[in-house]
Amino acid sequence: MAKSLKPRSPKQRTLDAEKLSAFHVCGLDDLTGNHLQPVLVMQGGGALGAYQAGVYQAMHEADCEPEWVIGTSIGAINAGLIAGNPPERRVEALSEFWNRMSRDNSLLFPPFNLFPAATTMMLGLPGFFAPKPLNALSGGGPAQAAIYSTSPLEKTLSELIDTSLLNSNAPRLTVGAVNVVESSMKYFDSRDMPDGKALSVAHIMASGALPPAFPSVEIDGCYFWDGGILSNTPIEAVFDDSQRKSSLVFSVEVWHGHGPVPKTVNDALTRQKDIQYASRDDEHIMRQRQLHKLRHVITELVGHLPDEASQMENVVELAAYGCTTRMHVVRLSAPIIPGEDHTKDIDFSPQGVTRRWQAGREDALRMFDAKPWTKTAFDPLNPVIVHKDPGFDKPSKS
Repeated sequence: MAKSLKPRSPKQRTLDAEKLSAFHVCGLDDLTGNHLQPVLVMQGGGALGAYQAGVYQAMHEADCEPEWVIGTSIGAINAGLIAGNPPERRVEALSEFWNRMSRDNSLLFPPFNLFPAATTMMLGLPGFFAPKPLNALSGGGPAQAAIYSTSPLEKTLSELIDTSLLNSNAPRLTVGAVNVVESSMKYFDSRDMPDGKALSVAHIMASGALPPAFPSVEIDGCYFWDGGILSNTPIEAVFDDSQRKSSLVFSVEVWHGHGPVPKTVNDALTRQKDIQYASRDDEHIMRQRQLHKLRHVITELVGHLPDEASQMENVVELAAYGCTTRMHVVRLSAPIIPGEDHTKDIDFSPQGVTRRWQAGREDALRMFDAKPWTKTAFDPLNPVIVHKDPGFDKPSKS
């Protein structure tokens, strides 16, 4: 039988701006005793993931270590670097990874130094992927069904991640991947791993195995690809959690759902990629807001039942679908750098990496300075409150 809920009284349900000011930055309780769990959610996006690293650095500097990190593709890699290191070494590990990924094309001979995206595609990226041109001719198995080998990435992550920490749930780690055969989303979660199983570098690599560039990764007899090809915005994992908690969710978005009408073919390629990998993030949040409101409505209705009726077994089971948690979603968006195009996700130039990292740190620090989650009044039946940076979806002026 489901556990009986204890609905709040109408007086307890009344929240106003004065009480809201009691919400602390993170990791503390508000005056009503609700703990705000800091959660960091990161999309896939290749080189754009440097922005996510900057956001984490700001969280670290604000003494707001996430209790849960969730990622897809490069977001899963950043999440693994965070969860796989103690707090005092996380920024260092992220910095080391992104330094290894940076390629200074000015040191190469023409024409490689003139076309950085093409150079990355032809030569690969040290520490990440290496070209396997014969795969296109030979085939022969899952490992050969890709243009590149990701063995260099496996070595890099093995050097930078302590796998024992991945499963310590400090923080909890969730990475999303797609089952190749079933075309279904699978979230590998350090809290919910089956007995005898543990998260590993392989799970992180599965989340970043973008076809046809990278080979699928076998886990327990199943093959997985990059989660971004099915759902690149893993915020759904927070709302669908079986043990939901009130949270302060930092949703770090590196693709832009909003943008101008293209005027050139290059513009069209850029806009198409943004739309595809933004992965309907606005709709995801809107739908989750609707579902979460219904959970609150259920709890409210149960609160109006007579005591005898509320204790009936079938009513208790129905009441279990209710929820009283509140989600503050802080949406941070990577800047649109002037001159970038559809190859921006493979812009691993030192300038591009540094620019995006700094932007992520600055955007997040600005949100910590404003602390909108402590000031915004809301309807008690609106359990998902969205906060956006003033520069959300606006082109960078730098």
